[in-house]
Amino acid sequence: MISAKAREIAFVIFPGFQILDAAGPIAAFEITGRFCPGAYSLSVRATCPGSVTSSSGASMAAEAMGCARDLDTLLIAGGDGSRAAMADAALIEFVRGAAGSARRVASICSGAYVLASSGVLDGRRATTHWSRSDDFVRRFPAVRLERDRIWIRDGAIWTSAGITAGIDLALAMIAEDLGESVARRTAQQLVVYYQRPSGQSQFSALGALDAHPGPFSALLRWMREHLAEPLTVDRLAAEVAMSPRNFARAFAKDVGLTPAKAVERLRLEAARGAVDGSARPIEAIALETGFGDAERMRQAFVRAFGQPPQALRRAARRQGVDQDVRAARAI
Repeated sequence: MISAKAREIAFVIFPGFQILDAAGPIAAFEITGRFCPGAYSLSVRATCPGSVTSSSGASMAAEAMGCARDLDTLLIAGGDGSRAAMADAALIEFVRGAAGSARRVASICSGAYVLASSGVLDGRRATTHWSRSDDFVRRFPAVRLERDRIWIRDGAIWTSAGITAGIDLALAMIAEDLGESVARRTAQQLVVYYQRPSGQSQFSALGALDAHPGPFSALLRWMREHLAEPLTVDRLAAEVAMSPRNFARAFAKDVGLTPAKAVERLRLEAARGAVDGSARPIEAIALETGFGDAERMRQAFVRAFGQPPQALRRAARRQGVDQDVRAARAI
């Protein structure tokens, strides 16, 4: 049932914001309004109202911050400008005010930096884009970052990973407000999945490594096919007929990762898929993917995902059961 008063939802942007971090969730709530007229009232806010330029150069119009007490929901966009936005005292104070009065406060992608700078995330579970995780942990050790989650809800505070995960978060909010049927119809209109579980792995994005179009694309595919073997810099350099020193430098420049990091990420992706999607023993998976033993794989999982393989397997099974239940209810 829709309340008599529209839920006031504000989207905060700043110079250098990622335009899809704002536009994706805005579209989700806007389309929901077609099915449930009057459910939401949407606004875009900024500390300097007017035209705000995104990281792409395209702009979005924003009004002044206004009063946080009037908001039902606040969503903070991410983007390259989020680090500068952390120093915006007016923005940080507005976020603190919203966290104390709004029903829920959320961030998309690196908008988590703004939330964390306000102190709202201290002691809470949160997530952000996987590529920002190491930096985020260094800056905000009081936040319980879960690196591999698509989105997380910790009480009234929601955080999500990059761009499309903001749409997943918006759909979850819509389902909470208006029911799963409305959220599902919104997803169909958006032509997106309804809905990826909050615990789905961000790390699957690393599968794009072997589709890298640069000079090492063939080597990356070969690495994926030989994960169980020792993949030292010398071995990889020999595969492409380069000296180890020149290879390591050229590989890091082209791929954006050191050879050792690329090997570990490919192994983690393969191992995570096997852990989530099979009942094979953890020790066997560790051998098949080149970790050598279960303890070494466990340490790598904790570094990358914040949890050991056994915990992630239990979570994957719980999500499977939950999805089965939802599917049965929908029939």
